[in-house]
Amino acid sequence: MGTQKNPRRVADNEAMAVARMLRTSPQKLNLVAGLIRGKKVDKALADLTFSKRRIAGDVKKALQSAIANAENNHGLDVDSLVVAEAWVGKNLVMKRGRPRARGRFGKIMKPFSEITIKVRQVGETA
Repeated sequence: MGTQKNPRRVADNEAMAVARMLRTSPQKLNLVAGLIRGKKVDKALADLTFSKRRIAGDVKKALQSAIANAENNHGLDVDSLVVAEAWVGKNLVMKRGRPRARGRFGKIMKPFSEITIKVRQVGETA
């Protein structure tokens, strides 16, 4: 007898993916996450492809990973997936500096953040 497998952290009709150490502030990343919340995955991918924001490419990679997890690991239908949740969290902040006038020191904060994307299969349950 082996050990019990870990229980799933998401429901049976859901899959998720996490992208960590994204080099942008959580506030800017949340604007892009708000762009895809509640949309069908093909529409969300199209919106991220044509977004002018730099971080949209990394968010698109995370969404594609969540779609691949849903298809390959959980056997969900890709055509009926919806972005159920997309939330943003803080990560580390690199602290840098620059000499300023009169012996002062100008702080430069370089924040990192992370995004978690959860996709859910919706459709006819009849």
